[in-house]
This record gives sequence, C-alpha cells and structure tokens, in this order.
Amino acid sequence: MNQRRLGRTGPLVSTLGLGCMGMSDFYGPADRTESLATIAMAVERGVTLLDTGDFYGMGHNEMLIGEALRSLPRDGFQISVKFGALRDPDAGWAGYDSRPAAVKNFLAYTLQRLGTDHIDIYRPARLDPNVPIEETVGAMAEMVEKGHLRHIGLSEVGATTIRRAHAVHPIADLQIEYSLLSRGIESDILPTCRELGIGVTAYGVLSRGLISGHWSKDRSGARDFRAISPRFQGENLARNLSLAEALGAIAAERGVTTAQLAIAWVASRGEDIVPLVGARRRDRLEEALGAAELVLDEATLAAIEAAIPAGAAAGARYPASQLLHMDSETQHG
Repeated sequence: MNQRRLGRTGPLVSTLGLGCMGMSDFYGPADRTESLATIAMAVERGVTLLDTGDFYGMGHNEMLIGEALRSLPRDGFQISVKFGALRDPDAGWAGYDSRPAAVKNFLAYTLQRLGTDHIDIYRPARLDPNVPIEETVGAMAEMVEKGHLRHIGLSEVGATTIRRAHAVHPIADLQIEYSLLSRGIESDILPTCRELGIGVTAYGVLSRGLISGHWSKDRSGARDFRAISPRFQGENLARNLSLAEALGAIAAERGVTTAQLAIAWVASRGEDIVPLVGARRRDRLEEALGAAELVLDEATLAAIEAAIPAGAAAGARYPASQLLHMDSETQHG
C-alpha cells in the first residue's frame, strides 16, 4: 500500500488507517475472533496505522489490539491513541480530564494494555474546558522527551486551539470527522492545518455506514450510537439515504462500490489526509482496501460533487448536547 506522511513532523503511514473502535464499543456486539482476524489481515495487507481510544470498551480495545499485534514487529506499524474521556461502570460518560497528571496516568495504563513501550501518536479525545491546551500538550511533550510518545496529535478542536497547541510542540495530525456528508473542516480548520504543516486523519468517512451502500431504512432501530444520531432519524435518514443512492449510481458506472468511492473521495482531498476505515470484519476491510488504489478523475469528482454538494446532509453529525462540548463545532477562526 502507498504511504503518506502525517504533517511535516509526523510519521509515514499507510494511505488508509484502520479505526478499531467498533470492535469494542458504540456499534453493538462485535465478534472477538473476527476482530482479531481483521486486524491481522489489515497489517498483512499493508495497513500500518491502527487507531484506538483508551475509553473504547473501557480498555477492551487496547487489549484487543495488544493481543493481535503481540507476534508482530513493533516497528512495522503505528498506534494512534485518544485519551481523556471519563467513563463509569455502566458505560456512561463523565466528561474529560486532560490535566498533566491525568495525561501521564492514562498513558501508563495504555502502555500496559497495549503491551508496548511507546505510542506513536497520542491525543486528547476532546478539548478539556477546564485545562488550557498548553498544559495538556506540555505534559505530552515531556512524554515525548522521555521516549514514551513519538508524536502528538489533536482531535475535534478548532483553528485557534490548533494554533495554541502547535506553539507548544509540533502537532503531527488532527483527527476529525471528514466525509462527503461532513465537510465543516474545509472552511478554517483544514486551511489552518495546512498552514502549520499538520496532517489530518479523517474518521467517519462513511458517515457511520450511512453512505457505505450497506445501510437501509429497516436498520434504523440499531441499538448503538446511530440510535441517537440525528442523521439516522426519520426524514433525515430518508434524505441521507437518497444521497447514498446517488453516490451508488456513480460508483456502479465506474465499477466500484459506494463505500470505495466515498473513501477514495476523502483520500483525494489531499496527500496530507489519511482516511480511517472502521471495518470490523474482513469482508468490509477487503472492500475498503479497494479504495486505496482508486484514483478519481475530474469527471468523477465533478459527478460526486453534483450528487452530494457541501452541506447536503440532513441532520447534524452529533446530537446537539454533544456538539455543545466540541471545540471544533463551537469555535470559529
């Protein structure tokens, strides 16, 4: 698989990364054996970037990845980890903690669960409103100096926060949602990253399955994140599925799948963008990998733009209660 560098200072990674969250949390039950086989297949096929969070399944996802990678050479892949989200025994949420002492505490547990001596890219999952980003990044910079971290990343923050963080220590990449249905970063966040030489790892490239070509109205009762996602409700779902159908028609004309076209579109937005695919099964991974070599010509890009122009999505990408706490949504400039 081809590779891309994450920003001016970040690592060289595969064109596509594997987002492992769904193997432990948020999308209903997952098959452990299939999850392990999917991670192994990804690495075997040249995927080097594996993305997780210490709160995915309350540590389950890190332990799963650690088990899958135990027999592989550590220098053959990169692990990206988000931290800071607080959970309770009922899998509920209790805010974020990005104090310097918490950064080091979370990291200690992560290293143990993954069975590694360093994390390639470490990032706060969201901005902690009670802790200046400079303090959080400063603590991570200490961990870089000690060799526990290789690079520092950010997640779902706005342009001003990105600048403040980057002034303390070079930021390798920003992880943020980016897809045909979620193009909010194009106004000021993406230009800021490019000005500063910061890469983007894009999650939600299939809008949580909505534009994968595999979703249908009769699945709308799914007991997972999508049950509360505005884009999967009522008329919003009908509108968004019509957009997916339009994309599917373009894909069919070109002999590829809807998902492959959606992933390739994100990859086409720049060599500094690495799409994360959230495949939980080998067949879905196989499909996604087909997008890695897909080059979209101008006619195809124009057709996609006409079918799903910026702002076409019906409904917000998160419930309003969550958007209120997302720096990337509330901050402008």
